Amino acid sequence: MNVANANKGVAMTRSAPSFTILAAAKSYGIFIFLVLAIAAATIASPAFISGANVSNMLMQLAPLGIVVIGQAFVILVRGLDLSVASVMATAAVIATSFNGQNGDAPMIVAACVLMGAATGLANGLLVTKRNVSPFLATLATMIVLQGLRFAWTQGAPSGNVPPVFRALGAGTVWGIPYNLIVMLVVAAVFAVLLHRAAFGRRVYITGGNPIAARLVGISADRIIILCYIICGILAAVAGLALSGFVGVVDNFVGKGFELDSIVAAVMGGVALSGGRGSVLGALAGAAILVVLSNAVVMVGMPVQLQIIVKGVVIIVAASLYVRTVR
Repeated sequence: MNVANANKGVAMTRSAPSFTILAAAKSYGIFIFLVLAIAAATIASPAFISGANVSNMLMQLAPLGIVVIGQAFVILVRGLDLSVASVMATAAVIATSFNGQNGDAPMIVAACVLMGAATGLANGLLVTKRNVSPFLATLATMIVLQGLRFAWTQGAPSGNVPPVFRALGAGTVWGIPYNLIVMLVVAAVFAVLLHRAAFGRRVYITGGNPIAARLVGISADRIIILCYIICGILAAVAGLALSGFVGVVDNFVGKGFELDSIVAAVMGGVALSGGRGSVLGALAGAAILVVLSNAVVMVGMPVQLQIIVKGVVIIVAASLYVRTVR
């Protein structure tokens, strides 16, 4: 009997490392993949890791990262937001609708935050009070915002972004982009809100089981609406940062960010079924998209391959998501 127990103990000891490796791969797989992607890109093109290119990638990461944080909140409560790119473009148009002076910055920020919050509120009300699917609700607000932009600009936006936003989008301090600092502050604030505050616990409970959330006294509709409002506000902030980085404004600033943000969040472990995910994981997913897109260009492949790479990443992410759910 003792010998059998001893053998059993030895077998368990031998199997423990493999279990630990599997657990680590499941918990930190997205970060391991990010490191491997950076290493592969550096081997393929040593210029990939140069200071100028790293700074450029970080500037590209910041707007996407800000949007991904908001998108993660919405996905956590079993939703999605297709209007984020339209909110970004509308914020960029608002930024050029004043005199182009730094003194206009507070009014621009206030107007953009109100616009983003109003869009998020509309999305949340449509989803919770009218039982419209998140896809159709956010698609509708995306189209409405696009129509309003075209009506306001007559299809040809003009004007200048205030210098403070250009510095925010493309400036650096000690080699660190200003917009990256903004993203890190936003990430820290909302990571604490999600992982350390009572609101975050309500978000996870609502996304995990809305019926159970109502039974324990949580207003699931209110939580969902607040998540959409957060997403709208962060999309507006990202639009201001992106307009400063690009330097020019048109009606399609931020185009493609709606899908990129969803893919990045899901890659980072935010479950489409709700109730599971983290801010850090979502940001890692965004970083992978930026690294892959940049690597394709750095190795001299056609820019069109970025679309192919993105499609492959979506397929892989969807496959991994299904396996995780199973």
